[in-house]
Amino acid sequence: MNSKHSKSRKVVIVGPAFPLRGGIANFNEALALSMKKQGFEVSLTSFSYQYPKILFPGKTQFDLTGSPPKDIEINTLISSVNPLTWKKAAQQILEKQPDYVLIRFWLPFMGPSLGNIAKRLRKKGIKVIGITDNVIPHESRIGDFQFTKYFIKNCDGFVTLSKSVLEDISKFTDNKNKLMLPHPVYDIFGRKASREESIEKLNLDANTNYILFFGLIRGYKGLDLALEALNDSRIRGLKLKLIIAGEYYDKKEKYAKIIEKHKLQDLIISHDFYIPTEDVKYYFGASDCVVQPYKTATQSGITQVAYHFDKPMVVTNVGGLPEIVPHEKVGFVAECNAQAIADSIVRFYNENRKTEFENNIPAEREKYEWKYFVSKLDDFVSKID
Repeated sequence: MNSKHSKSRKVVIVGPAFPLRGGIANFNEALALSMKKQGFEVSLTSFSYQYPKILFPGKTQFDLTGSPPKDIEINTLISSVNPLTWKKAAQQILEKQPDYVLIRFWLPFMGPSLGNIAKRLRKKGIKVIGITDNVIPHESRIGDFQFTKYFIKNCDGFVTLSKSVLEDISKFTDNKNKLMLPHPVYDIFGRKASREESIEKLNLDANTNYILFFGLIRGYKGLDLALEALNDSRIRGLKLKLIIAGEYYDKKEKYAKIIEKHKLQDLIISHDFYIPTEDVKYYFGASDCVVQPYKTATQSGITQVAYHFDKPMVVTNVGGLPEIVPHEKVGFVAECNAQAIADSIVRFYNENRKTEFENNIPAEREKYEWKYFVSKLDDFVSKID
């Protein structure tokens, strides 16, 4: 990195952070820590209130067991539904006199609050960059387009985590200040855990093969396709079980009916709750590969957790997933149906691809280092007038 860019530069990241939980908060904290390591003065401005219940079907939005990232200032200020907090957040950010502000945008509902904060900052000459996970949501609602457009028009530039989102931004603005940077590998989940340690920790049978479906369960993530794939007679002969590790944000009954219909109960290990950060390593450690049967996708933080733990993947050919998981190098890219997913799982075991894919992961993972992400991001922002 060019030192003239990073030395003593102040940056504020706006978005979820501890004690809020989830992939967005994990990303923001990892980005802040990486920027600090590289000489930035960085702080986080987070939410006191994110979602009404209709948008959050989970048990809690808060991490009840973890601890905040060390040496990172987190200011919990923003209520998504209270304009007074938007003004207060903008004022506090302005007092810090940052060189620029990064605002995470992942849901149209956040458009009014985040767009208003961005507007206030830009009026005072602060450069605002949107880091956009999605601009067209997986699950659409009335007002999505207007809310998203309001946020986008109040940014100076955009960083996306996949090519598909980069293209989607053009539907809202002709702003040319946009850059695609792949989602970096998560490094906040600690060391790898051995299979033996993980099997013991999770109380699993050491003589069984395990594949992993990890993360919040929503309709677009395709758990139903993974369950249908399990019904394939070839998979039933592999002495294989699917670990489902994550909280349901979709109707659990829908998946229970598939399990009952195909009599899959003996093939499923269900841990249907939010997995604490310190336990993530055991789920990946116990598994031979990670299955992501998404029906739609832009990018996925789960692939980067899999990279961190050297785990091969089976992903579907949607959105940005094939960009991140090279077919037959670190895993398989399957078409988005149960038969194709089953074919890939069967090939993974019958062709003994586990060691080959694991050996290929370190070289591929180098493309997704946080240091690279921060360097490219800062260079991009410095060129925006």
